[in-house]
Amino acid sequence: MEPSPPTPFPYKRIVVIGVTGSGKSMLAEKLAQNLGLDFIELDALNWKPDWVEAGAEEFRAKVDTATQAPGWALAGNYNKIRDVIWPRAQAVVWLDYPFLLVFGRLWKRTLSRWWKQEQLWGTNYERLWPQIKIWSSQSLFYWQVHSYRRHKRLYPQLFASPEYAHLKFFHFKQPRETEKWVDSLEEP
Repeated sequence: MEPSPPTPFPYKRIVVIGVTGSGKSMLAEKLAQNLGLDFIELDALNWKPDWVEAGAEEFRAKVDTATQAPGWALAGNYNKIRDVIWPRAQAVVWLDYPFLLVFGRLWKRTLSRWWKQEQLWGTNYERLWPQIKIWSSQSLFYWQVHSYRRHKRLYPQLFASPEYAHLKFFHFKQPRETEKWVDSLEEP
């Protein structure tokens, strides 16, 4: 049996959400490339050199400007600017993968970035010691552990909210489901 041909994807403003390490940025960038959209990475708008966060007003202004474009795929979960992003979005993709999978992915990504000295946003590089200190709120692992269950509770509530009734929601629980879905899409 041949796979079904790709179907036109009508959404031009897409938000990809999920816990740290789920692959939000990779998926949003792939969607942007495949669908001819701008790629917006919230971390890149938030983090300044030397891991200094943009102030609330500066970050909000950057996000406001970036989401004025007619088409974009955006990666990120920042609650403090959801009120800017979600009303403009047409679709939200939730990568809701098993905890051990995303935990392992985060370790692999962290070690790879640190070993290769991969430049992230601005002049920032992955620092290993702050990540290993999983008891510290500066660690991505701390953030992942403490946000995983919260996201499981919060996102279904948001999806059911009348405020977001205009959004099409896609919920994937395994990477292979996501890959199959992405392969089924084509630019309208």
